[in-house]
Amino acid sequence: MEIEGSAGPGVSHTPQAAKLRAVLGTLLVRANQVVSVDSLVTELWQDEPPRTATSTLHVYVSQLRKLLDTVDPARGRELLRTQPPGYRLSLAPDLLDLSVFEELHRLGREALADGRYHSAADLQRRAIALWRGPLLSDTPHGPLLEGAAAQLAEAGAAALDQRIRADLELGRHHELIAELRSLATEHPLREELHGHLMLALYRAGRQAEALQSFAGLRKLLVAELAVEPGPPLQRLHRRILAGDPGLLLTAAGDEDLAAARTGAEAARPPGGVAGGVLPPADPVFTGRDTALARVEELLRNAPAGSFVAVAGQPGVGKTALALEAAHRSGPAFPDGRLFLDLQPEPGRPLPATKAISTLLRRRGVRLAHGAGAGELRDAWQEQLTDRQLLLVLDNADSEAQLRPLLPTTAGSSAIVTARRLPAGLGGVRPVLLDALDPEEARLLFAAAAGPEREAAEPAAVRELLELCGRLPLAVRVVAAQLTARPHWSVASLVDRLRDERFRLGELQIGELDARAPLLRAYQDARPELRQAFRLLGLLPAGPFGRAAAGAVFGLSPAGTARLLDGLVDDRLLVTADGAGYRVPELLRVLAVERLTEEEGPQDIGDAIERLCAEYARAAEQVVAVLTHARPCGDEPPEPAGWFTRERDALVRAVRQAHEAGRLEAAVRLVAALDGHLETHAAWDAWAETHALALDAARRGGDRGAEVRTLRSLGDLAWQQRRLEEAGEHYGLARRIAEETGHRAELSRALVGLAELRTDAGDGVAAERLLAAALAADPEPADPRARFDVLRALGFHALAAGDRAGARARFTVCLDLARTLHDRRLESFARRVLRTARSGPGHRLEVRPGVWRLHEPRPQPAPAF
Repeated sequence: MEIEGSAGPGVSHTPQAAKLRAVLGTLLVRANQVVSVDSLVTELWQDEPPRTATSTLHVYVSQLRKLLDTVDPARGRELLRTQPPGYRLSLAPDLLDLSVFEELHRLGREALADGRYHSAADLQRRAIALWRGPLLSDTPHGPLLEGAAAQLAEAGAAALDQRIRADLELGRHHELIAELRSLATEHPLREELHGHLMLALYRAGRQAEALQSFAGLRKLLVAELAVEPGPPLQRLHRRILAGDPGLLLTAAGDEDLAAARTGAEAARPPGGVAGGVLPPADPVFTGRDTALARVEELLRNAPAGSFVAVAGQPGVGKTALALEAAHRSGPAFPDGRLFLDLQPEPGRPLPATKAISTLLRRRGVRLAHGAGAGELRDAWQEQLTDRQLLLVLDNADSEAQLRPLLPTTAGSSAIVTARRLPAGLGGVRPVLLDALDPEEARLLFAAAAGPEREAAEPAAVRELLELCGRLPLAVRVVAAQLTARPHWSVASLVDRLRDERFRLGELQIGELDARAPLLRAYQDARPELRQAFRLLGLLPAGPFGRAAAGAVFGLSPAGTARLLDGLVDDRLLVTADGAGYRVPELLRVLAVERLTEEEGPQDIGDAIERLCAEYARAAEQVVAVLTHARPCGDEPPEPAGWFTRERDALVRAVRQAHEAGRLEAAVRLVAALDGHLETHAAWDAWAETHALALDAARRGGDRGAEVRTLRSLGDLAWQQRRLEEAGEHYGLARRIAEETGHRAELSRALVGLAELRTDAGDGVAAERLLAAALAADPEPADPRARFDVLRALGFHALAAGDRAGARARFTVCLDLARTLHDRRLESFARRVLRTARSGPGHRLEVRPGVWRLHEPRPQPAPAF
């Protein structure tokens, strides 16, 4: 790290103090960005900053300003400004080697993808020349500088790799052999360097040495890591072993060489398989066997005018799959394979005429300046006629853009990647990609991060991949992060990603950014689809139905179906098993983020209230179906397993309504869930939802809901044998019910208190409470409350040996259950009637599904 000033080149003003160099280095790697004071303090002292850290940092900044003033007396001090929450070092890009390197590397990468190999090699060579050694090797590293150093080391390695690829395409394999041998020795585990060396040797006519190079690498990997070389290197080995002529370079394909070709028609380029402008195969591509086989089959059997369209959500690996299929299909397309990104800059798709011009140039065709669109289309189709060319058209934007590019005659074909299927074009053969399955995701992670990472923390890796939604781009990002930061464990990265608020921001390193394509897909959608997508962020992870979506949208079933279909078409939503839908994991996290950023509290609260109402309606309908009551309203949900499937969503909705201040909605939904929670013994959900409902009832002044919720919490505590807590809830419910005149709930609270006395062995007190419960509601408006009173009286009689009295009460219970159309209570009443007739055994079913010993041991009575 050197700073040169006005004294001329070679005069260094680099700080001598290590801490000062660290501050300068941090500001330089974040040039033209604000670096917070907290980040700088962490960089200097990590987890143990001194008490005077902030003031010491101010001193360092002051010293840097003096240094910059020495370097540039005219404006040096102005370069380093205080800007909350920290400092900003403003530098023109050409003044910083780092910025110059990044720009040269970017231009070189684009030139390589565009087939301009002379330019690519020159640009990457100039970028590499800026390196003087490891980044900031003379400067103490904190977490920020360590991460930047690792990231830029990878970028430097990528620049070298791309320069070598360009040189190989230019036929410089003889000159490269010595350099590649040295690099392979220096970096023995870098498989791509061994691959370049093998290819250079093979092209130089040294097939045996190429095979020996592979054998040496394989021996090393097996001995040190117990792994085989990766799939790309194994494929190259097989092709060299078979003497594949497609690996031989016969034409560079560079536009500088193709410039010699003129006229409206170019001769067929020789050796298209080897020399076409197809980007290199992905070195860590793995999995997707079914999809690859499907693409290859469609290409082999493609009728004239047909093409393969690979579609899927952003980041799902469409481009990687298309390139892998194109590389594998080389022998079927001897006249060449061409790759073109139809949207090289996000949001700026190439016009069809520009795309055709680029493809013609890569075929060596130069038309007269100012050629019209029709002339371009004719010249391009002439290139495709009677030839076997494969086009890979990436990031297609529209059918109008694609139509003039696609082959119309037999022999040539195309692989098109797009989020939306170009269904309006004839001959489309779709291949839809979803997230990787768990095993494919694990293999991709192992290939990208190293098998030792996966082997060391398999459970953490599984959770990490699920947090990434098993999306290939996100898996590559986390693998790159762990490679760049070897001091991180997989578990520590999992901890960083668990919080949904920050997950997408964490999934970025260097040029790998999982959030960017997701956000672009969202921004490309129509406004009404963007709003619908945001509102789906209110739903939990996992499948959901149209009813839940319609509730948050506030639309009719027909309007809801149109929005859902539009979101599926835009790959922001996928259909789940059955008739449901699912927002892919990282898109769901984006929906939550956009909801918070773009929707107002009123609209969010309204959507939550509608969702709670829909869930409450569904819960009531399920009860109606199960009890043979006539359902009202829309078609009821399938009752079998409904609550188990929806439990997490229901609890989440109660929580959301409570947080949004929609108190009545929370109370109503919890009331509708009361029976389901008890039937399924969902104790945790019961406790959480009723605690929220109790708070909502009190804040909303709903005394009836307060009584009902307290009594239900008492039932929960009684079932869990937390008797003192049950007594507190029942006692408070009794007092409020007496104050407010809620007779049915008073009766049920008294029954709860009586059963606590029975548990304590105090039969006299229990009988007195049950008599009060019976008298509390002399003309019962609530048959369920009367059922509970008679149930308890029946067991009290049974315990006292009065089997006739027990039978009489349980017979009335059976009649009440029939009145309620409640099959569960009816079955219970029949069972206890049989018990009353035959005499109790050692255990009694005192409530549906709740069993107690017939003669409980006396225990101290809780204070109510």
